[in-house]
Amino acid sequence: MSTQSRQTTQLRTPRAAAVAGIIFSVLLSSSLLLLGLAHPGAIYIGIPPEIWSWCLNIIPFAGIAFLWFIGVLRDRIGAAEDRFFATVFLGSGLLFLAMLFIAAAIAGGFLKATSMAPPAAAPYGQFITSDIMDIYATRMAAVFMISTSTILLRTGALPRWLAYCGYAFAGALIVVDVLWEWMLLLFPLWVFLVSIELLLTNRHERPSEAVHM
Repeated sequence: MSTQSRQTTQLRTPRAAAVAGIIFSVLLSSSLLLLGLAHPGAIYIGIPPEIWSWCLNIIPFAGIAFLWFIGVLRDRIGAAEDRFFATVFLGSGLLFLAMLFIAAAIAGGFLKATSMAPPAAAPYGQFITSDIMDIYATRMAAVFMISTSTILLRTGALPRWLAYCGYAFAGALIVVDVLWEWMLLLFPLWVFLVSIELLLTNRHERPSEAVHM
């Protein structure tokens, strides 16, 4: 690969991570908000189950965008990443996605079941998905933010305030006991902030790197 090709790849990678992170933030936030509104037993009345079904269907696309965000962010950090924190970073991100998909699949299954039979089993679906997301997925999101923030602090790949913000959001996810549909919004919010900073950094670096091409 020529020097010009490598430089072009370095220019495109942060922008790709930023776009993927923004897509993930928007899709996951939308699905979580709709889940909170259409959740069985929610305080909002008269919301059709089609809304719940629709938000479950967009979760896989949020997961694809998050996988892209993880991969390209690792490429952004490069060889400077620590193996220990990189392993925790990757593992927690994949575990979060796995539990998000499992919870969505269970919720979708109970939604279809209750549409064909008496809704006696609906509370079980609510309890199972709530336990998966509240006890496990939120903690994995917190571990992901902690490990990523530590990598950002050690490598200086992004401003320090993003790392401190990640620590604060992670602490809130671990300590604060609130409905997961609302509390977990801190995670896509942090990814959105990281993505915006990546876009701004890429824009500022582009002119200076173009001079050396």
